[in-house]
Amino acid sequence: MESVIALFAPVERPEQPGRSLVEQAREGSRAAFGQLYQQYSRMVHGLLLARVPHSEVEDMVQDVFLLALRRLQSLRDENAFGGWLAMIARNQAIDYHRRAPKTTELKDNMLQEKPPEPEALAVLDTIRSLPDAYRETLILRLVEGLTGPEIAVQTGLSPDSVRVNLHRGMKMLREKMEGRAAI
Repeated sequence: MESVIALFAPVERPEQPGRSLVEQAREGSRAAFGQLYQQYSRMVHGLLLARVPHSEVEDMVQDVFLLALRRLQSLRDENAFGGWLAMIARNQAIDYHRRAPKTTELKDNMLQEKPPEPEALAVLDTIRSLPDAYRETLILRLVEGLTGPEIAVQTGLSPDSVRVNLHRGMKMLREKMEGRAAI
């Protein structure tokens, strides 16, 4: 996985002012694509975390960016890059569930990793039980640390939609968590 991350790591800042990173990446600039990776990887991570098992997310983030790199020429509007990338991530999550085995084996590296805190897993499970729009925006905000405006820019949603989704999602999350605490 490290080698894939290195592929996207910007070696230098693109020296072509006035040209978008998407345009530069289309023309083969690894540095430009690396900057796009830096800008959007948290968003992709959050969208995948909302939909697939935690243990699969890191590898799938890399897969999404590799697919985006291969398909970059098909992007019609470079200003829609964030929404286009979000759709690739969502589609990869759907594909994961189509082909995922019903059982999984324990991997050697799983024994070496520190498991997430049980409380964090409980909150994540509760967020995953919310409707898609709330689930995605809450994970992008609470787990990935993106602000409302950053979520809007990166996903292509309107700032008002993000604000409403965050407000309603937090309300639903609080209600579900309070219900859990009462049990």
